[in-house]
Amino acid sequence: MATTGSTRTGSGTTCPRAPTGTDLPLDPWIAARHPGRVPGRRRSRWWADLQDVGTGRRQSIACYDQRSSIGGRVPDIERVPEGIDPSTPSAARVYDYFLGGRDNYAADRALAEWLLSIAPDSRTVARLSRQFVLKAVELIAEAGIRQFIDIGAGIPTSPSVHEVAQKVDSAATVVSIDYDPVVHAYGNAFLSGTPGVTTMQADVRRPDDIIDRLRSGALIDFEQPVAILLCSILHFVLDDEHPAEIIARFRTAIPSGSYVAFTHPSDEVSPAGMAQLASHNIGSPTQFVSRSRTELAGFFDGFEFLGGGVVPVQDWLDGEQPTTQMVWLGGICRKP
Repeated sequence: MATTGSTRTGSGTTCPRAPTGTDLPLDPWIAARHPGRVPGRRRSRWWADLQDVGTGRRQSIACYDQRSSIGGRVPDIERVPEGIDPSTPSAARVYDYFLGGRDNYAADRALAEWLLSIAPDSRTVARLSRQFVLKAVELIAEAGIRQFIDIGAGIPTSPSVHEVAQKVDSAATVVSIDYDPVVHAYGNAFLSGTPGVTTMQADVRRPDDIIDRLRSGALIDFEQPVAILLCSILHFVLDDEHPAEIIARFRTAIPSGSYVAFTHPSDEVSPAGMAQLASHNIGSPTQFVSRSRTELAGFFDGFEFLGGGVVPVQDWLDGEQPTTQMVWLGGICRKP
């Protein structure tokens, strides 16, 4: 099994890493795939052999393709944008899989199923977090905001940020930003030509670059209130990358009456599960950190929180929502 890169763990073990330019370490490594049909079903099943490089434990997980039809499985290549390698897992496509999207491939589904074996709430939490994003956009749009900067936007999915914002006002504009080249390729493929929507590849850890490009391209009028979405992105900004300073820089760039909405995994519930998930990403581009609601609230000094402040995303949603062991926090705040 050939690899194109490696990293050292604390124990001295060499872990396989993703090829240069990809966004996810191949951990666990997908060693084999065995196609097969499930009698009486209109979707195909295949087995992914996974190896946990930390323990050496191997396991086979049954995965199901979601794009088959009566005539047989629709080949992945039919929806692959130019420049995308469907054989290498992508964090963005794993998230797409959790949301029930169609833009994910065998490697992504295998990794997603492995994550579910460690944290069974992962799919539910991903969907609750997405519902929070859409709810936040609706609330902010109804408050009169017509400009949205969606940082860490992910693969386009419907309903999307621009669809919700433009349902309130068709003149609403959205700049969809992501650092991941995989996401940027999908954004260009699926959002190109969409009125009021611009895609940009940029890094949240470089706020000055984002602000300068938004200004120079006349994409955002910083004389008017704006909404910044930082959903499912801040946990990838490690402590030594100064997340509070990043948020402070965005705060100074936006006028009074602007909003920020964010989500973030909590460290207050299921610490063992969160630690296990985090340990498999150490040293990778998807290394993350969970934080307390007190720490998160401190990042947004100078803003006024709406509702109950930093609370589980379920608290923002209408109706009865499921309780999860993994807690994803959400908040909406306004610059006075």
